[in-house]
Amino acid sequence: MEITVTLENIQPCAHCFWERVQEHDRVFAFHGEMGAGKTTFIAALCAAKGVEGHVSSPTFSLINEYTYKEDGMPKRIFHIDLYRLKDEEEAINAGIEDCLFSGDICFVEWPEKIPSLLPENRVDVYLHPVNTTTRLLKVDFHR
Repeated sequence: MEITVTLENIQPCAHCFWERVQEHDRVFAFHGEMGAGKTTFIAALCAAKGVEGHVSSPTFSLINEYTYKEDGMPKRIFHIDLYRLKDEEEAINAGIEDCLFSGDICFVEWPEKIPSLLPENRVDVYLHPVNTTTRLLKVDFHR
């Protein structure tokens, strides 16, 4: 799946993304250079799920937890930013595996830092800047 995303159409794109995702898709690995729009698109995905409040990059905290309701039941989203991690051992010590295998939605920025920890059943999302206001989003479902 490929989607062209701008700030003007980011919310409809986020809704389109969720329409293509299956219930068992829980881990989403976001690939892209610094400034590619990973956190911006994750914020749109959270808004589309009904997360209230500010969604921001967990660069220093490593993990942000957000909540939303689905069928009247509270659900969690883990937003993980691995940019500052040195290696997979540091990720294990930080509890990243607990999030990845929790059954909750996990958005992972900089997943290349933990290649052997990522589940095989995941969705890889690649963001490529086209220009200063447009991104090409490529989605690869591993099912």
